[in-house]
Amino acid sequence: MAIFTTLDDLAQEIKDGTLIVLPPDYSNVPIAAVFALIRRRVKGLHLLFAPIGGIAGDLLIGAGCVKTLEAAAITMGEAGLAPRFSEAVQTNSIKIKDSTCPAIHTALQASEKGVPFMPLRGLIGSDVLNNRPDWQVITDPFDENHGPIVLLPAIQPDIALIHTRLADREGNVWIGKRRELVTMAHAAKTTFVTVEEIQEENLLEDERTATGTLPDMYIGAIARAKKGCWPLGLAGHYVPDGKAITEYVEAAKTQAGFEEWLEAHSVPQ
Repeated sequence: MAIFTTLDDLAQEIKDGTLIVLPPDYSNVPIAAVFALIRRRVKGLHLLFAPIGGIAGDLLIGAGCVKTLEAAAITMGEAGLAPRFSEAVQTNSIKIKDSTCPAIHTALQASEKGVPFMPLRGLIGSDVLNNRPDWQVITDPFDENHGPIVLLPAIQPDIALIHTRLADREGNVWIGKRRELVTMAHAAKTTFVTVEEIQEENLLEDERTATGTLPDMYIGAIARAKKGCWPLGLAGHYVPDGKAITEYVEAAKTQAGFEEWLEAHSVPQ
């Protein structure tokens, strides 16, 4: 059964050098947990985004927590470039593993299914493939024309880190229609979750919630975090704080500005 804990204690369980998979900005990003990791001064994280990242990655990079990052993109969307990520790329201060959305999902699905690799054809001829020596091109044994296909090694994150609206006292977690969170949880060794609310009723016993619930067998720890996605939104619960996101992008254009913004916003109110 999942352990119920505090936000900062949850962050303490994420050790230096951990491989963490995080969701994209439109899907349950655990920003409160990211702030907690920064407060605990975690180092050497290997970040994977399923499949693209934004402010969570930028915050962790700016705080010096990241060693490697794999994603199809890191962007602040309509707010522009991710400033701390952009500078890290320019200065080679972190290792970047360039990928694509289908490649990341495929590698996670391989781990989800318990197989060492999965094939993917759409990478053939791309520059991304030229920069990924860990992706192997073979002759497709089922193609009568003997065309190539790419084998992607499975990725098994140590921890999937997400935020959701609701958990129950049994440790089950409501994720609704966000199916990428299912893949993340199935692929990872365990899942740490921050939630808005914890209810007494078992989510799996209600037909209305059971199909959108991650069972407790995938969950390692749960912590309460009100507005845990802020300044991003949580679908159906609260909307993104566009003003705060724009202010962050402007401030984080310099390291000093980033640190000032972080000091003002990273401690729970």
